[in-house]
Amino acid sequence: MTVFFSFIAGYLAAFVGIFPPGLINMTAAKISLEDGKSRAMGFVSGALVIIAVQAFISVYGARYIDSHHEIDLILREIGLVIFTLASIYFFFLAKKPQLVSQNALVKKTSRSAFLLGLFISAINLFPIPYYVIVSIALASYRLFGFQTAEIYGLVLGILLGSLTVFYAYVVVFNRLRSKTDYLIRNMNVIMGSITSVVSLLTLYQVVKYYC
Repeated sequence: MTVFFSFIAGYLAAFVGIFPPGLINMTAAKISLEDGKSRAMGFVSGALVIIAVQAFISVYGARYIDSHHEIDLILREIGLVIFTLASIYFFFLAKKPQLVSQNALVKKTSRSAFLLGLFISAINLFPIPYYVIVSIALASYRLFGFQTAEIYGLVLGILLGSLTVFYAYVVVFNRLRSKTDYLIRNMNVIMGSITSVVSLLTLYQVVKYYC
């Protein structure tokens, strides 16, 4: 029963944490719009591999990180730099996205999308402190005991919750393909705005720590 609860908790934590528009799910939506569902799911597969690694790191390091707050600060500072650079890229350097023909979609494979998923998910360090907090909170209420079976249950729930949200983004945006010209033209602005907001929030937390 505890393993099942760990699975449900992981699923809900991932669903809540990933459902708001973010770098990974909006990138999946962008790929779905430009290159089709197949490549988008290839991207999602790559992202899920890294998310699994991050989830295990988070759970196994939860107690240690909780007692050493400087590690969490370092992660935030690294994230600040990465998302600031990402904002600059999307606002000033990224090419304007365009829809491609169905014939062009057939010629593309999911391999490059899978590698992109690995990369984008790897530079997104925020799931680590997020799942650290989740696992510690569950443990504080004695709903999670860091046993091997419970850890795997939690991580499996995180993966399936993440997949649910990513798939929803891919399918919804792909089905609305003919009605999303405005969204496609402004996708870089949307993603740049997301990374900018994340950067500002992270900057506030870092400054607050030092002040």
